[in-house]
Amino acid sequence: MHAIKLSWGTGIAITYTIFVLVLVFAVVQSTKVDHSLVTEDYYQKDLEYQTQIDKEVNALNLGEDLQIKYADAQKAVQLQFPAELGAVQGKILFFRPSDKNLDFEAPVKADERGQQTISTQTMMPGLWKVQVNWQAGGVAYYKEESIIF
Repeated sequence: MHAIKLSWGTGIAITYTIFVLVLVFAVVQSTKVDHSLVTEDYYQKDLEYQTQIDKEVNALNLGEDLQIKYADAQKAVQLQFPAELGAVQGKILFFRPSDKNLDFEAPVKADERGQQTISTQTMMPGLWKVQVNWQAGGVAYYKEESIIF
């Protein structure tokens, strides 16, 4: 059997060729990944962070916590606002960490008992973050909870 002899120049050329091919492959693969931000206005959200902390503290100081849970039998997210607040208003953001195109908002429309039900029939199953921004009596509140269905 004959051994193939390569000159050192040929070895260097093969090494550089393999290096360039691997580099081109890596660049092509990286262009296929979605590098979009989780949120478009991240800088503005960063500036509003202290306000967000204040809302969370307000929610923690309530005698009763906002309850967010998924009811499998009804295929719906149920919210129970604290009774001490009375009438509430605000918005509920359903945030899908894996796909921002599925995110949507719903207004807070609690009934006289402070309950609200939002159907999940048309939502993709998986992990959702429910972010509730609400106001009552001139005070702002915020709560976030993850649900999986």
